[in-house]
Amino acid sequence: MTVSLGTTESKFVSAVVMLTLLLGVCSVARAQQKSEEIAKQSADAWLALVDSGKYSDSWQEASTLFKTHVTKEQWHDALTATRDPLGKLLSRKLKSATYKTTLPGAPDGEYVVIQYDSSFEHKQSAVETVTPMLDKDGKWRVSGYFIK
Repeated sequence: MTVSLGTTESKFVSAVVMLTLLLGVCSVARAQQKSEEIAKQSADAWLALVDSGKYSDSWQEASTLFKTHVTKEQWHDALTATRDPLGKLLSRKLKSATYKTTLPGAPDGEYVVIQYDSSFEHKQSAVETVTPMLDKDGKWRVSGYFIK
């Protein structure tokens, strides 16, 4: 048995399908935006530790993945060698925050790659990249940090 829809019913069904798809896309976009916002808050709190020279504390607050690849001593030494010569942070402005589920050299997961345009006492223009990830405990924690 074949059911034939009239033009009005067909347009209505098409509209409902399109609306459902659109709502699904919007829902995913909102979830990613919320993840970006929460990850940024986590990154900002973590950066405050680094900015104040609390390098060991920043390691403690980093993701499980980070801590399995870098010891606390290695992290302290690396930041001492790279951040200390830059001097005090003068400014930091959000450049971008991008939600990702895959990153080169990292296991699949939920990540937000955040870039800041930053200025330090001894380096006027730098780009800091901070990558929080959704950790096993359900919290966003930093899994990577780079300065260029």
